Amino acid sequence: MSATAENPPATTTATTTAAPVEERVRARVITDDPLYRAIPVALRFAPAEPLAVRIVFPAGLSPEGTENEWVFPRALLEAGLQAPTGTGDVRVWPCGRVQAVVEFHSPEGVAVVQFDIAALRRFLRRTYAASTPTR
Repeated sequence: MSATAENPPATTTATTTAAPVEERVRARVITDDPLYRAIPVALRFAPAEPLAVRIVFPAGLSPEGTENEWVFPRALLEAGLQAPTGTGDVRVWPCGRVQAVVEFHSPEGVAVVQFDIAALRRFLRRTYAASTPTR
């Protein structure tokens, strides 16, 4: 039996037409102020880019009035839920048992944002489900 017969083309097509994943979550911007600022954040994943995830901040936080999107490896987000990781523009680490911190470095400065680990894990599970071929 040929490889084509064992793996019909429909499986390949299903993988390439998988729907993108978007999870809307609340995050907290960490500053020197004792009161934190909660913001809505979109977590996005496109099956066409299976190694990347996106964190999108709303336009209202940007001086330009546009969404601010950060793209980085999905593996970095996953590893950062267990132990500190990252050396470039994005760093992730657990903060206690239920929170995780994502730190974003840009020429304009550093933003430190705290997420619920449960929300990030739910998002990651959905990304793996979306990138798994259906048969």
